[in-house]
Order: sequence, then structure tokens, then C-alpha cells
Amino acid sequence: MRTCMWVLALLFVFGFAWEVGADQNVPTERISGSAGDVLEDDPTGRLKVYVYELPNKYNKKILQKDPRCLNHMFAAEIFMHRFLLSSPVRTFNPEEADWFYTPIYTTCDLTPTGLPLPFKSPRMMRSAIQLISTNWPYWNRTEGADHFFVVPHDFGACFHYQEEKAIERGILPLLQRATLVQTFGQRNHVCLKEGSITIPPYAPPQKMQAHLIPQETPRSIFVYFRGLFYDINNDPEGGYYARGARAAVWENFKNNPLFDISTDHPTTYYEDMQRSIFCLCPLGWAPWSPRLVEAVVFGCIPVIIADDIVLPFADAIPWEEIGVFLAEEDVPNLDTVLTSIPPEVILRKQRLLANPSMKWAMMFPQPAQPGDAFHQILNGLARKLPHAQSVYLKGGQKILNWTEGPVGDLKPW
Repeated sequence: MRTCMWVLALLFVFGFAWEVGADQNVPTERISGSAGDVLEDDPTGRLKVYVYELPNKYNKKILQKDPRCLNHMFAAEIFMHRFLLSSPVRTFNPEEADWFYTPIYTTCDLTPTGLPLPFKSPRMMRSAIQLISTNWPYWNRTEGADHFFVVPHDFGACFHYQEEKAIERGILPLLQRATLVQTFGQRNHVCLKEGSITIPPYAPPQKMQAHLIPQETPRSIFVYFRGLFYDINNDPEGGYYARGARAAVWENFKNNPLFDISTDHPTTYYEDMQRSIFCLCPLGWAPWSPRLVEAVVFGCIPVIIADDIVLPFADAIPWEEIGVFLAEEDVPNLDTVLTSIPPEVILRKQRLLANPSMKWAMMFPQPAQPGDAFHQILNGLARKLPHAQSVYLKGGQKILNWTEGPVGDLKPW
């Protein structure tokens, strides 16, 4: 009986996939209401940003040492710097600036296999803040309350890739008053402070563009995922990595014909996402991953499995309307949840995903495009203006403790 039900489900899925994928000119749908207006906002003329000119050792020399950083999922810190240098919101007069930006590449320290090493990041960040607070008067006026920093580490300015240690460290004390622009987002978490701007991770736009397939290609894969289910090297006993959610996906659905899931990463990965109806976006060590960007760009409905995740630009992108959310504990019911979604609901999600403004908002293209992730960040900063008078400190007033934090962080960089 169960096998018969699966066969019927398969027939439904493949027939439906052909129907929704057959139209070469995929209809799009604009997001209604305030979210659509926010997504299409133009920040030009609404704010001015002063870019500190730091010694090259904080940015360009680091990148010269390891150009792999340009294609890493943390590369937003590099491209945001390049964007701001030629952006119309840049001002060379700090007295008229609304925001101050410190171009520092804290994630560009990779192992031979490409994994980030955040251990020098706190000292590097402290060194840069000491520099700007010594050479310019603007940090000291607010102790960073009108400054923003791009911190795309796994757990943002907690500067560690393992959650337990990130929580133990907490956000770098000197950044407590600054606005953090970060990929990490999880409600009620010590590594996400109020007022932070959550952004998508970097996914190479040119690479994705090179793998586009004809729009009339049918979506013949029901559920797609490529990636780790277990991290044996860092979590040999299992259960800690992805809080067990990825392991549950594998154990429950590795033999399910509706699920195309594997640890293999084929050369057709991007093409396969464009042939899929649903793309799994489970948490890993952190709640986020580039799969979220890839799914939106390729029109594959993201299935978000990460409890309490704070998604990129949530005031502009209607995640509830374009995605499917599943609690980590409900992973064993994933097949039932997805096969129960009515076709008209799937079609509407696909129409919304087909809207170009949705795709641009998730990307950091070069050159920049209206409505892209750069502009969404600026929109987020503009919406925080004007700064409250209370952020400006009275003469001699100090709030931050420069000696706070782990002893290792206090060493010179």
C-alpha cells in the first residue's frame, strides 16, 4: 500500500513539474504592500557614508595574500568595500556623514582547504578601532553608535565557528554600540544584537549566471540537496552538527524516490537546482548557508530548516510567502509536509521567486545593480536615521571597556 502511494505521488510530482516548468516566459508577481515598496527603495540621497582610509594591511594586502577570499561565502566584506568606494552615497567630508564605515577583512584568513580561521579577527578588529579612534574624532563622539561593520563570520562578531565557543565569547565588546552587518541571524542569540542588519552570504553572481539553463526546462526533481549530513571530523559522535537535523534528513529520506539528496557535489549542481521544485536549506554549524541565495536565484522554493533563524532583509523579502519553514524536530515529516502543499500555493511561490527584484536583493553583483544586496544594506542603514541624540556622548563620557574580553584578544595585532 505504501509503495503504491509513493508511485502515485511520483506520477503527480513529475506531471506537475512539467506543467509548472513548461512556460518559457515564467509569470512573475510583485510583492504587495510595504515589503514590495521596501524591496524597491532607492537609498541614494537618503544617507551619506564616510569610508575610513585604513592602511592596506587591514584589507588589500590580506586579499593579495589569499585571492580565494574573493569567491568565499564571506566575501561580502570585500565587495561592500569596493561598492562604497564608488557609490553615490559616499562622502569625503566626515562632518556631513550619517554613517562611518571601516573597511576591514576579518574573514580573509583561510586554511588550505578553504575554511575560515577567525582567531586573529578580534585582535585585528580592535587594532582597526584603536586606529580610527586615535586618528579621527568621530568614533569617540558616539563610541561607534554611528559606525557600521561588515562581520560575515559564521557567528558574526562572536568570531568563532563553533556555536558553544561563540556564545562563550559573545560579541566583541568594542562593537557593542556599532551596527553590525552580518550573515548570522538567530533570534534570542548572544551573537545577534538588536539593530543588526542580516544579509545573505556571498554567492558568485558570474558563476551562477554561467550555469543558467533555458527557462522552459521542466522542474522534474521534487526535493534537492547536496551537502554534508554528518561532520565526522568536527563532530565524531554526531548529533551536534546541525543539531541533528541534517542527519535526520538523511536517515529518513535517503531511499525516498522523491528526494534527490547526496553528499556528492556534481558539476551540474546549479543546473539541478533549476530543475528542482524544492531545495533544502537546513542549518549547518550556523543557521545560514549559500543555498538560500542559490535557491532564490534559481527559482527553487527554499525549504528552511533552522529554528529561530533571522533571514536576510526580512523587512523587504516575504520569506513566509516564497519559502517553506519546517521545525527541526519535524524533519521526519518533511515528505508529508511537502506533498501536502496545494499546486496553486507552489505556483504562487514560483511566481514570486521569478520576480527579478527578489533575485537581485540576494546578490552582490559587480558592477552593482539597483535593488541588489548592496542597496538593501544601505536601505537598512537609511531606515535607522536620524540617530537619536542619546547616542552622542557628553564630554569625557565613556561607556565601552577597552580591557574587557578574553586575554588573547587584548594582544597587539
